[in-house]
Amino acid sequence: MLTARKLNTFTLFKLPSAYFTGVRVIEINAHKCQVGVRHRWINQNPFGSLYFAVQAMAAELSTGALVISHIQDSGKNISMLVARNESTFTKKAKGKIIFECTDGDLAKQSIDEAVSTGEGKTFWMESVGRDQAGDVVATFRFEWTVKLKKG
Repeated sequence: MLTARKLNTFTLFKLPSAYFTGVRVIEINAHKCQVGVRHRWINQNPFGSLYFAVQAMAAELSTGALVISHIQDSGKNISMLVARNESTFTKKAKGKIIFECTDGDLAKQSIDEAVSTGEGKTFWMESVGRDQAGDVVATFRFEWTVKLKKG
């Protein structure tokens, strides 16, 4: 089972830029994943808020962690890759921002289809970032591709 602690250790070794800018998985289960990041000197932009790329790392991790979790649960050798992404920024990101993706069921269904058909599958997942007041600061969408590896 994939846990927040295992994912945070993973980021230290495999995604160091995310780790050192403060991106951390808070919670993960089969249905949702929450990833937090606090605005600090190391991850700021010149306008005094959280740099957009740091927000993108947190948002992508909230979707990708769900994909990784369901791939592990399948027991199959499956490749995953982001094909496209879209983002909308609605408010300056200051303080602690939590990105939440609730598309775990979609990820599981898409991976199950890729396994049963042997064909690659693409699907969009959304992550919404909220500040401590609950206001939406950014919304990211990622198009994931999954494919059963041969052999």
